[in-house]
Amino acid sequence: MIGGKGDAVKCATVSRSEAGQACVAGAPDVYADRVIRYKYHHNDNRRSHSTMRRMLVSATPTPASMPSPPPLNADAADVVWRPTADYIERSRLLRFMREVGVGAYDELLAWAAADPARFWDATLRDLDLQFYRPYTRTLDLSDGLPWARWFVGGLYNYAHDAVDKRATGPDAARIAVDWEGEEGATRTLTYAELHAESNRMAHLLRTQGVGVGDRVGIFMPMIPETVVAVLAVAKLGAVYVPIFSGYGAPSVAARLSDCDAKVLVTADGSYRRGRPIDMKQVADEAVAGAPTVERVVVARRTGQEAAWTPGRDLWWHEAVAGQPAEFETQRTAPEDPYMIIYTSGTTGRPKGAVHVHAGFPVKGAQDLAHCFDVQADDTLLWYTDLGWMMGPWAISGALMLGATLMLYDGTPDYPGPDRLWDVAARHGVTVLGIAPTAVRALKAHGDEPARRHDLARLRVFGSTGEPWDPETWRWLFATVGGSRCPIINYSGGTEISGGIVGCATITPLKPCCFAGPVPGMAADVVDETGHPVRGQVGELVIRGPWPGMTRGFWRDPERYLESYWSRLPDTWVHGDWAEIDADGFWYIRGRSDDTIKVAGKRVGPAEVESALLGHPAVVAAAAVGVPHEVKGETVVAFAVLRPGTTESEELRAALVGAVTAVLGKSLRPKRIHFVSDLPKTRNGKILRRVIRARYLDRPLGDLSALENPAAVDEIAHAR
Repeated sequence: MIGGKGDAVKCATVSRSEAGQACVAGAPDVYADRVIRYKYHHNDNRRSHSTMRRMLVSATPTPASMPSPPPLNADAADVVWRPTADYIERSRLLRFMREVGVGAYDELLAWAAADPARFWDATLRDLDLQFYRPYTRTLDLSDGLPWARWFVGGLYNYAHDAVDKRATGPDAARIAVDWEGEEGATRTLTYAELHAESNRMAHLLRTQGVGVGDRVGIFMPMIPETVVAVLAVAKLGAVYVPIFSGYGAPSVAARLSDCDAKVLVTADGSYRRGRPIDMKQVADEAVAGAPTVERVVVARRTGQEAAWTPGRDLWWHEAVAGQPAEFETQRTAPEDPYMIIYTSGTTGRPKGAVHVHAGFPVKGAQDLAHCFDVQADDTLLWYTDLGWMMGPWAISGALMLGATLMLYDGTPDYPGPDRLWDVAARHGVTVLGIAPTAVRALKAHGDEPARRHDLARLRVFGSTGEPWDPETWRWLFATVGGSRCPIINYSGGTEISGGIVGCATITPLKPCCFAGPVPGMAADVVDETGHPVRGQVGELVIRGPWPGMTRGFWRDPERYLESYWSRLPDTWVHGDWAEIDADGFWYIRGRSDDTIKVAGKRVGPAEVESALLGHPAVVAAAAVGVPHEVKGETVVAFAVLRPGTTESEELRAALVGAVTAVLGKSLRPKRIHFVSDLPKTRNGKILRRVIRARYLDRPLGDLSALENPAAVDEIAHAR
């Protein structure tokens, strides 16, 4: 039942020959005259910018003309993992392939790229996604490829699939959210409890004037109330704005102001390495610079004293008490916005990526199902924050698949270096997501902290955020995972709603590799003219539509078109360097805007960093290009040494030699500096543009994602 009134419509079985027809079973069309009030005007955003659209040659996708992904060579000498019978028998992706009549993985990728409407229609059935009213058209490209519309004519709110449909019946008593705080506190919410709590919060927000299309900022640590708030906003048909819990007041205020947020949901504080952090003070300062915010709802996390503004501030636990446990979820259209998530830009102005109900949540659930093989018996822990894409992705994706979402609100090596492995073992985590930089930091503590815990239930690692170096990849694979758990490398972005390239549990793995495009992504690697390249580095592009693509940047459609669609006709140019090797495996070689060009030779920073990390003295590294009067640019690198290692000119020369041995004399670093830390985000992504700017004494741009400001100052005085 949906809000006590009628059943959702399940898509009927449709064969591939029916050419992407929508499901037709279900309730009568009683919503034809429905008017949706929301405050993001799609048509104005799409159609009033003809100048930019003239750059787009055609409204028809072109993936049929691109070369098919080559089959992976499972017998290649450097393949280190092949799927066992257990992984193959369990695989929901393999079941899906059999259902749609596809016999091989490369055939699936080719079919999905060539016929996205049929593929995504079949995917919705595979994921058991339920529409209130069936859609009449899977894909509409009448406004051009950058403004593709999906599941036209339907009514869909992802909160139904995430929680409503599991609130009764056999799923009701299953654990939906499992949480542990850094201080050791634990809590769980069943699907029935999550349903009731999100309903109460939806009622509360409605009493505070939140309606369809209104924006609600969520500035919270990863606690159960965060999940409740996210779902409550969706139930209202409103739009939530996830904000990184470590931001300072100016960054929070900028996001609240840009989207005209009406309400801010926050917490009194959080913990960071045992120290309470006053989030309410940050929220107060931010709201002072965001005049549209009328109410602040505060969840009690640490119990610390909080400044209070009567008439504006509400304690969560007091305000939801007595609110009804039933709420009729708003029957939104598939293209109605549900989230604006901001990403940092090099210009200093964040970009608000707009995502819709049948976009980001659908793509995230599909990626988790088809790449990570997440099913209802899984517990997913992805070490992240709500303000980063993987936070909203994990929440919607895990719950829509009926799995348990594990949240850890703390530092992975506090109070001891084994904390993350301990949490994973005690909570029975089966799928663990972590960034390569975080793994490098844990690896520095040695093998014993990981080996002391029983990780037998763990079956899949996930990784995103930046390229791997082979040594760290092998440490996670062999030492932590016992060479039995595949590392599902996964790369895409906030504007993508998940992965462009990835792996799957039915594909072989080489260290640091991707198995190719994520199913449903018409990805390719091309030269500067858009022609495919193999065996050499090129630009990662997407040639066709997918449901998760952002519906533009908030109030800035030209910036969206300029960022992704302006370089090649009807082609999304993502800004990553990639390479496909002779065995069909894909690799990300770094951001193309980070590329170092020395005397006409291009090198990605990841290649320099990987060479440095191969030396036993180095635990972290970053490489940037700096101007050179003859060569154009030259390489400068920064290395963090293993504890107990003595800095010396001999060591510096050895590191220069290590890079030279891998990349050749022409790419020999001009200088390697020793530092104690590298500027990075909380989830471990190294901020190379900040390193380069500080080293060259140039404007630093947007620093809102920076975790450790002292590291930036150290770059200026690097040794």
